Amino acid sequence: MKRSDRLVSLTNYFFENPKKHTSLPFFSTKYNAAKSSISEDLVIVDRVMREEGIGHLQTLPGASGGVRYIPNLSRENSKQFIQDLCNTLEDPGRILPGGYLYMSDILGDPNMVKQIGRVLASAFSDMEINVVVTVATKGIPLAYAVASFLNVPVVIVRRDPKVTEGSSVSINYVSGSSRKIQTMVLPKRSLQDNANVCIIDDFMKAGGTITGMTSLLDEFNANVKAIGVLAEADDEEDERVVENYTSLVKITNVDIKQKNIEVLPGNLHA
Repeated sequence: MKRSDRLVSLTNYFFENPKKHTSLPFFSTKYNAAKSSISEDLVIVDRVMREEGIGHLQTLPGASGGVRYIPNLSRENSKQFIQDLCNTLEDPGRILPGGYLYMSDILGDPNMVKQIGRVLASAFSDMEINVVVTVATKGIPLAYAVASFLNVPVVIVRRDPKVTEGSSVSINYVSGSSRKIQTMVLPKRSLQDNANVCIIDDFMKAGGTITGMTSLLDEFNANVKAIGVLAEADDEEDERVVENYTSLVKITNVDIKQKNIEVLPGNLHA
């Protein structure tokens, strides 16, 4: 195989297998090439990835060493995407009765969801995450997008138990915004003990839902390493019950009468 062909194949392999540890002998056998040639190829791939701001290759030394792709979007690319997202969300036509914001088109756009997942995953790429957890239903596309870049499975917390999922653990929690008692359920087979978890949600107001998920995960002895949300509401009337989280955008003002929305970048690059 020519080097140019090999470089394309290598790049595609890393994109399809992010954060997967792969030994040099594997590539040497796959492409029928010397380890020295593979090493030179990896240097080229790593350089281009860094220049494009889409991540880098991490070399693992030792007898069992190898390389893995870390999908870390550059700060410049991330900030530009978030600003474009803010501009998109400031469309007055998105205002719904009650001061809510229409975002279903964004969550239904595969390319947009993929980019959101890339940005959030980049924020957590240096962490050892075993699983991404979200609550049904709107956060599911985002969770799968983040998980695809971290190369980990997704676990979905539901409001009601499913017969097909076997025995479950359930808790009651207080919704941060409505102050209502609600229920969360997670099958016992979903998580292993001491799993490192990343919680993903589409929207956070007071944070009651995320707090509920955290309490439920405590029943599994899980370690919540990161919390990522697409949008957070900046509402002084609701006391925030979640402190350590990462948000992409912050909805600071929704004026129904004036048909005006103010959306600012979240705390990711604060």
